[in-house]
Amino acid sequence: MKRSVLSATLGLALAAGLVALPATAATAAPTHAADGHAANARSASARSASDRSGYAGSADRAANDQAFFRAVMASARARQAAEPWLQTVTVTYDTTQAPSYTADIANAVQIWNSSVHNVQLQEAGGTGDFSYTEGDGSGSYASTDGHGHGYIFLDHQQTQEYYSLRIVAHETGHVLGLPDDYSGPCSELMSGHGPGTSCMNAHPDANESAQVDSLWANGAAPAN
Repeated sequence: MKRSVLSATLGLALAAGLVALPATAATAAPTHAADGHAANARSASARSASDRSGYAGSADRAANDQAFFRAVMASARARQAAEPWLQTVTVTYDTTQAPSYTADIANAVQIWNSSVHNVQLQEAGGTGDFSYTEGDGSGSYASTDGHGHGYIFLDHQQTQEYYSLRIVAHETGHVLGLPDDYSGPCSELMSGHGPGTSCMNAHPDANESAQVDSLWANGAAPAN
C-alpha cells in the first residue's frame, strides 16, 4: 500500500511563515528517571497557574490546535489530488530540537502508529511537516504558522510534574486532529491534566483512535 508523505518540499512554500520557537527552546533539559517514564511530581500547592494553563490549554490554544490540524490536512488533500489512489497519509516530523525527549517521542509515535490506520507518523532527517522542541516555558503545546507546518513545544518543568510520555502523546494527538477533553478519565489520552499528576496512561482509547481514523478516512479525503 502506498503512502502519501507530506514531505519537506512543503517547507519551500511554507518557510516564510514559520513560527519562531520560544527563546528558551535550547535551554538544558531536566533530569529524567532512568526508565524514561517516571515523572517527579511537585505538590499541588507548589504548582503555578502558568504550569496548569500550559497543560490545561485555553480557548486560544484550542483554536491553534485545530488550525494546525486543518493546515496539515489541507496540504494532505492537495497531495492526494495528484495521487488519488493513496489510502494512507504519512506525516513527517523532526526531533533535532528536542534531544532530551527522543525516547518519549519514539514511544508516542509507536503508540499512535499502532492505534490508527489511515495516517502514520514518520521521522524525517532534519526536517518534517512539524517539529518537536523543548525548553522552559508556561507549559507544553502545539503551535502552527497556519500553512501546514508547526512545532510541539515540550516544557521541562511540566514534564517533571506530569508523565512526560503522556504529554508527548497528548500533544501529538492535536496534530492528528483531536481536541482536549479535560473532564475525561485517565484512560482518555486527550483528558490531559484532568486526571492529575498520577495518571500514567499514554495511549488513546478506542474512541480517540476511531476519531483520528475518521478524520483521515480514505487517505487525505475529508471526513463525511
